[in-house]
Amino acid sequence: MNALEKVRQRDLPYEKFLRLGPECLTESELLAIILRTGTRDKSALELAQEVLALADPSREVLLGLYDIPLDRLMQINGIGQVKAVKLKCLTELSRRIASATARERVSLHEPCTVADYYMEQLRHRKTESVILVSVDARSRLLGDCVMSSGSATMSLISPREIFLEALRQQAVSIILVHNHPSGDPSPSRADVELTGQLVGMGQMLGIPLLDHIIIGDNEYMSFREKGLIP
Repeated sequence: MNALEKVRQRDLPYEKFLRLGPECLTESELLAIILRTGTRDKSALELAQEVLALADPSREVLLGLYDIPLDRLMQINGIGQVKAVKLKCLTELSRRIASATARERVSLHEPCTVADYYMEQLRHRKTESVILVSVDARSRLLGDCVMSSGSATMSLISPREIFLEALRQQAVSIILVHNHPSGDPSPSRADVELTGQLVGMGQMLGIPLLDHIIIGDNEYMSFREKGLIP
């Protein structure tokens, strides 16, 4: 191997990782290591760049990978079913790592930490989903439950269903979390009406609504922070 080949070898993603560590690699270089091999006509790095180019340009590149369906990945020459599945597993692992990290910081008295915890779970969804968060007597997370996964513009849920589930989980208080697929967490008229109904019913049942948090794209809105829940 001559000097030029040695330099080129040192610049390959895997060798660069060993010399400098993962933090010094670009996103395409990291992805090339996951893909491992390219094709006869293109390297793993070029293949990785082609995959990243599929990402929605309106979002951060790596976040855009989450929305690329399996069959679309497999349309790339050099990405078969095995590599496509690896890529989808990578994005799911990333989402779960982010969620687990946020759970360690979650405080049910701080809406920002609750929003952080549910952000990665909800921000990518194309339809509205409603999650009931049950809280115990010590203000700890007792459990959560997806109550509804509705249309692209509205989730179908009733206060009765929410409190039946809260009673089943033996919740002392509750928090409601749902997403807006548009990315804008501003409450709709229906959101405000539902929140008012939950506050009133919660007072009657002795299971108060602590907060209603709407998740957007990397932002949130808290009814409690806005002073809309007493």
